[in-house]
Amino acid sequence: MKSIISTDQAPAAIGTYSQAVRAGDTVYLSGQIGLDPSSMQLVDGIEAQIHRVFANLAAVAQAAGGSLADVVKLNVYLTDLAHFGRVNEIMAQYFSPPYPARAAVGVASLPRGALVEADAVIVLST
Repeated sequence: MKSIISTDQAPAAIGTYSQAVRAGDTVYLSGQIGLDPSSMQLVDGIEAQIHRVFANLAAVAQAAGGSLADVVKLNVYLTDLAHFGRVNEIMAQYFSPPYPARAAVGVASLPRGALVEADAVIVLST
């Protein structure tokens, strides 16, 4: 059985997807870019976008009954891998050891001209 997770504390879906889907104790969080949920506008600059991406993921995780501490897998997509070090620095402000498994992938482009996107999988305790 699956259930759809939705919150107005993160950007509304801008396509044919849900913010997250829960199946049992596992929640699959859709990719988040640096959109401000109140204005649906992309925030300026790589640092602001990284912070906004993690804040958006945290809001969806909270709506699912969890937090970023429940993330078991994180995928990060960057249009410029030169920003990977900055992702690590900022990620440390949102995650604590033991860190989730993670992939970082360089991509040609992202929706709305975003510089970074991330999606995650969380597992909730019962």
